[in-house]
Amino acid sequence: MRIVIAEDNALLREGLILLLTSSGHEVVADAAAGPEILPALLEHRPDVAVLDVRLPPTFRDEGLRAALAARAELPDLPILVLSQYVEETYAAELLARGARGIGYLLKDRVGRVEQFLEALDRVAAGGTALDPEVVTQLLTRKSSAGPLQSLTAREREVLEHMAQGKANATIAAELTVSERAVSKHIGSIFAKLGLEPDDGAVHRRVLAVLAYLEGRDGFTP
Repeated sequence: MRIVIAEDNALLREGLILLLTSSGHEVVADAAAGPEILPALLEHRPDVAVLDVRLPPTFRDEGLRAALAARAELPDLPILVLSQYVEETYAAELLARGARGIGYLLKDRVGRVEQFLEALDRVAAGGTALDPEVVTQLLTRKSSAGPLQSLTAREREVLEHMAQGKANATIAAELTVSERAVSKHIGSIFAKLGLEPDDGAVHRRVLAVLAYLEGRDGFTP
């Protein structure tokens, strides 16, 4: 994959470049400050962008703003956002613009190389990859919203795993149930959230995750 990285910590930035290139990817550009990101993305149009949330000059939300601006120019651009801490407002704002091809991971997850690379692959393929801590905090805030109230405890648990980008087989193994049971729960979740079969399996999965994280009352694909 062709990747653009934005990270102001030189050690982490060089570490990411080394990790990605040694894994067979190409880092076509790297940035250390917010204003450098959008021009690099528009010039190189990478397969995925890996962006820190807080960057110079203000260390507030430069990475997020660049991500939103990039998605406005390149709607299908997959973006994996890295953050030192769970920042609910930033995560919710990014997801509110559409969850397809979006990831939000805490930086300590990068140290778990296989998990990080798997998350990057999922995002590049149009899926979601959300850090469990991000999911937990967002769900706590949205626990009583809309049609989500109709989900059973098990369905909510399955959807939480879906939000982390896990496949059915992984969910089944972690919940100690069969894949068939997981599929039935997911079908029920889709029905309760009003996601029709003709939306496509991957698209419905992303919409379900977004519904869960935003706590919306309904969805129009």
